[in-house]
Amino acid sequence: MAHTIANKEKLILRIKKIKGQLNSIEKSLEDEKDCFKILQQISASRGAIQSLMSEVLDGHIKEHLGNHVSEEQREIEIENLATLLKSYLK
Repeated sequence: MAHTIANKEKLILRIKKIKGQLNSIEKSLEDEKDCFKILQQISASRGAIQSLMSEVLDGHIKEHLGNHVSEEQREIEIENLATLLKSYLK
């Protein structure tokens, strides 16, 4: 978890921005804004979430699958990661 702790403030800031984007989508729906604008907001939010996932995933791979990890632990981490990615990509 050292990789998320080291980037904690940066990651939290990104999450706050994503929350703002989601709140904006909710307000746009409540205010019955143009559907194309809402779709753009949804697309931007999805991109922000994917970017967050990518950043945390990159740190996870480096931290938990690096040369300093035992072969047994690496196998466990690979299985966990494969399960996570299957779920994420559904």
